[in-house]
Amino acid sequence: MGSVVDAVVVPSGVVDLRGEAGAGFVTAYPADAVVVVSGLPGAGKSTLLRRWSGAAVRAVDPRTAHEACEAVMPAALPYAVYRPWARLEHFRLLRASVRGGGPLLVHDCGSRAWMRRWLAREAGRRGRELHLVLLDVGAATALDGQRARGRHASTRVFARHRRGLERLLAAFTRHVRSGGPMPTPEASSVLLLDAVSRSRATTVRFGSAGRAEPGGHRRKPADQGP
Repeated sequence: MGSVVDAVVVPSGVVDLRGEAGAGFVTAYPADAVVVVSGLPGAGKSTLLRRWSGAAVRAVDPRTAHEACEAVMPAALPYAVYRPWARLEHFRLLRASVRGGGPLLVHDCGSRAWMRRWLAREAGRRGRELHLVLLDVGAATALDGQRARGRHASTRVFARHRRGLERLLAAFTRHVRSGGPMPTPEASSVLLLDAVSRSRATTVRFGSAGRAEPGGHRRKPADQGP
């Protein structure tokens, strides 16, 4: 017997799915897109990246560089001492990955406009598009997520990211309600998800996505079984 295929979301401009419950959906991007998944520490970025990444899709997470540096450092040495090295290694890996071919997923806090602009420039030089997925789950949910994973951002770091993301989300909310300039002109699309719609984003697809309906949504017909 056949079954109904999940809806396909083809982000174009700003697609706001916050507050929308329902069935799971596939998110579709161009074959060589660079997709940045952003949100507060504990918002679920790593969970979404694990769900979306696979053998054919590479994901770059700053935690990878952190753990690689940690593995060769004395256990008694605080991370703050070698943080600059870890950050440099992360940027090297990120630059090499953007310059390479194929789709790319990037884990980033999203509060730093200079990082988005740098990624957009690096991607654009190679004819690649930058797309943004922004997780708007609220500070309380993000703090719960930190406790659940057993890793905590410092109060200062969390507050800094929270201020930057709140300004960015406010700009997107104004854009969705009344139009005006795109808050992130460097991004080809922005997908806004909250705790509800985040869980519905079951799969990502890179390549031919078909034609999207207004709002970036498209539903495929049911598969027909034999």
